[in-house]
Amino acid sequence: MADTEDDAGGLGHNSEKREKVVWERWTKKRTFVRALEGTYSQMRDELYAQPRIYKTSDMKWKGGPHNFGKKVINPQANKIAQSIEAHVDAFAPHGYGQIHGHMNSAVFFVLKGKGHDIHDGRRMDWEAGDALIVENACVHQHLNDSDDETFVLVLKAKPLFLFMHMIFQEMVEFPPEDPVPGHEDYAPPASF
Repeated sequence: MADTEDDAGGLGHNSEKREKVVWERWTKKRTFVRALEGTYSQMRDELYAQPRIYKTSDMKWKGGPHNFGKKVINPQANKIAQSIEAHVDAFAPHGYGQIHGHMNSAVFFVLKGKGHDIHDGRRMDWEAGDALIVENACVHQHLNDSDDETFVLVLKAKPLFLFMHMIFQEMVEFPPEDPVPGHEDYAPPASF
């Protein structure tokens, strides 16, 4: 079935200043908020019928070569989530992500590794076991300072913010396209 104009993705706000797209999710059409349709009892029954465990080992890593992600819970992937989003990120040794900002706040929980964030020009060091708050509209970047890979869990109310039309998100500096020297073959473990 061919995409209609309504179904097609597009260049995306994070790719319009750039010829090459690094991460495909920036151009694909996504579901940010699902319709709530039907009777109350139908919606309730459907909600209670949803799985409560989502195995990240069954999901594929996207992105790279410095920063990879698995979108675990969000309105597009799960019917149970309408106002929250959760994803797991992996950073190659000494890898880092894009410099960006968004309206929604986020909690960044470090599962393994150590590194630092830059929030509006201010450095904040973190390590495994730490939880970091990214405040609303903060321009920030996550950096792995370790010789090993780093894993983080990110939780945010992004769908709720988008529903309230607090949609501002901006890429200040795109993620690197070249791998970390010495770690050209890095890929996060599929089992994580």
